Amino acid sequence: MPRALIIGGGPAGLMAAEALLSAGIDTTLIEAKPSLARKFLMAGKSGLNLTRMQDIDTVLDHYSAGRRQLEPMIRAFPPEAIRDWAEALGQETFTGSTLRLFPKAMKASPLLRAWLARLTALGLTTQTRWRWTGWNGPALTFDTPDGPRDLTADVTVFALGGASWARLGSDGLWTAPFAAQGLPLAPFAPSNAGLIVPWSDHMTRHFGSPLKTVRFTAGTQSSRGEAVISKRGLEGGAIYPLTPALREGAPLYADLAPDLTPDALGKRLAKPRGKQSLSNHLRKTLKLAPAAQALLMDCARPLPQAPEALAALVKALPIPHHGPRPMDEAISTAGGLRWQALTADLMLGDRPGTFCAGEMLDWDAPTGGYLLTACLATGRWAGQAAARYCALAPDARPGGSPRG
Repeated sequence: MPRALIIGGGPAGLMAAEALLSAGIDTTLIEAKPSLARKFLMAGKSGLNLTRMQDIDTVLDHYSAGRRQLEPMIRAFPPEAIRDWAEALGQETFTGSTLRLFPKAMKASPLLRAWLARLTALGLTTQTRWRWTGWNGPALTFDTPDGPRDLTADVTVFALGGASWARLGSDGLWTAPFAAQGLPLAPFAPSNAGLIVPWSDHMTRHFGSPLKTVRFTAGTQSSRGEAVISKRGLEGGAIYPLTPALREGAPLYADLAPDLTPDALGKRLAKPRGKQSLSNHLRKTLKLAPAAQALLMDCARPLPQAPEALAALVKALPIPHHGPRPMDEAISTAGGLRWQALTADLMLGDRPGTFCAGEMLDWDAPTGGYLLTACLATGRWAGQAAARYCALAPDARPGGSPRG
């Protein structure tokens, strides 16, 4: 029997394994899928955003839920440490114009291969196609290709992910045995998700078109950047950070000219248009891209004729929506195991020696490096705490006290 079990083979689980193995503790990692880190690999196909090279307080401000609890973990493994960790794996990195940190290879696969080679050299044992199904007293129960199996260990780290992209492994099924033990759970909800918008047929020719340099606002949240008009609604980096407000039903507004004041817009729109159509007048005076102009027409037709009223509409265009796309299509999820179940070391207060990490915890953050930063930081924190626990004599091990 291994001294340590890691359940879940994503970034948080791999980082916990690295911490335990580095402390010389015999560790087995168990994954339900045939291979490890599938969601990590998928996320890295279009450019693996490792973290955001901002000052630590700015980074922490992007965690809309769980900031207080995550702070010591992220301070202990900040963006600079993530960069150094990646480069120690032989992966050169660079910082983009938005302070996102990428490996020069721009893919997750080279980093993952190097990481797994390091863990194998440290002695990691891996079992794939093993699904954790619950507890049988102190033992953990698994469905395996060879039938049911029970395992016990000195310490266990759960890193079971959220509830999006189930086909890649994050299916949220772990919540059933956790709930059966009376552990407190916050319901999962989509985060960093596309938005459902009921377009008219006139928008069909704009599907796939980007909306650039637009500021979107929902509730108290605002995001400037690029979104893409899709058949199903709006997608992209300017929409994803607004998911917490949008899933609560907040209305969405778009500022199609964020660099111009309403007064400046009004003056431009007040210029005589002669025989031009209002559409041509808008195109020439405001330099709106075709996709932005189509959005304006689709959401607000008939447009007001008064320049001041039209300027106000361009600055705050209401976009009707039906909320975020389904949870399984979201990049990440909010909700999960509530912090009140855990000690400061991420150990379950009711199950000494059992630790939890990653997206299965109840926190939320936008894309742009913040998701992976928290997964790596919590995995490392839980792994180090598990190693300290494992090093104690059995009669000296703490019983755990949830911190609330």
